[in-house]
Amino acid sequence: MAATRLFLRASPVKSSLTGLTGGVRSSLGLTLLKRSPDCTAKPKAQRRHAAHFSYHPDPAPAQHGPTQKMNLFQSVTSALDNTLAGDPTAVIFGEDVAFGGVFRCTVGLRDKYGLVECTALCVCLDGKDRVFNTPLCEQGIVGFGIGAAAAGATAIAEIQFADYIYPAFDQIVNEAAKYRYRSGNMYDCGKLTIRSPWGCVGHGSIYHSQSPEAFFAHCPGIKIVVPRGPVQAKGLLLSCIADQNPCIFFEPKILYRAAVEQVPTEAYQIPLSQAEVLQEGSDLTLVAWGTQVHVLREVAAMALEKLGVSCELIDLQTILPWDTETVCKSVVKTGRLLISHEAPVTGGFAAEISSTVQEECFLNLEAPISRVCGYDTPFPHIFEPFYIPDKWKCFEAVKRMINY
Repeated sequence: MAATRLFLRASPVKSSLTGLTGGVRSSLGLTLLKRSPDCTAKPKAQRRHAAHFSYHPDPAPAQHGPTQKMNLFQSVTSALDNTLAGDPTAVIFGEDVAFGGVFRCTVGLRDKYGLVECTALCVCLDGKDRVFNTPLCEQGIVGFGIGAAAAGATAIAEIQFADYIYPAFDQIVNEAAKYRYRSGNMYDCGKLTIRSPWGCVGHGSIYHSQSPEAFFAHCPGIKIVVPRGPVQAKGLLLSCIADQNPCIFFEPKILYRAAVEQVPTEAYQIPLSQAEVLQEGSDLTLVAWGTQVHVLREVAAMALEKLGVSCELIDLQTILPWDTETVCKSVVKTGRLLISHEAPVTGGFAAEISSTVQEECFLNLEAPISRVCGYDTPFPHIFEPFYIPDKWKCFEAVKRMINY
């Protein structure tokens, strides 16, 4: 049986696919798979990068008024909309934010807000001045944000991907975080919030899938927050914007469209540095943040169904300063702790949690603390399903801990 290979370039040969049997176009270009004439079976469509979790929406919070169906990026837009409407000093800036950004989080905001008199800054700001593009320079974006916040503006900077926050590392760690300390509290940049898409998305590979929260968790003077869904995203983002310390707000990009909930349309806040117990349990504590919360939710269900193990699930929400009391209280009750995140295991924030719990709860532990995290390699592309700490890896860790 002779096999024929056809190598096609991109769009110029699109019309030539008409009439060819067995043609399959991949998302990365055009590839033709030709079947033998006597083969009647249709080629199966290959499903790649399927989500490694199921999203279960949280109930709508009734205490914050009317709600509207939103996905995560729309809830971020709503939070920014509320901020621009209520705070005439607020400015939003970053690469491509004027037209809405690559993930559409700032869509329509530039056009919605016309001329606004800002007496605090003694200037008049129109929509073009309040939501605007910057050069492709992360260090400059954060540096400008520090100056704007120090001058009295509510500065909301967007770093287009968390993977590209590293050029701004010096500005964040050596300037923003220390501004209050170096001046003896005479001045500060506490009104600075840095937003950035974060975590794996299914096809981001090396430069669009990283989770760099642990790099910044070593730095006093900033706060780090990661939401798990639209309701939390809006409330936590508004809390970051209102907080009098510079904050980094990491948004799980895989949830931008996958996560849909009923979100209050009016402004509301969710307290920072307070973990949330999503599910009570008695045998094992599960701790995560962002996307991984939904992975561990499935692990908890599997553990109960297959092992009869009752898991307590905690969403940490704020990475720095983190809620040690809620986590330690849970571990004292269950005697076991599993922490999971997408970032590499060595030096990841799970290590800090593990160390603190070991110091505070040593006599209550029934098994060694388990960390199920990414590997100590750059984030892969085609091997992403093997890299991520999926529910099966976490479930195996649960079994080992219970049988210890």
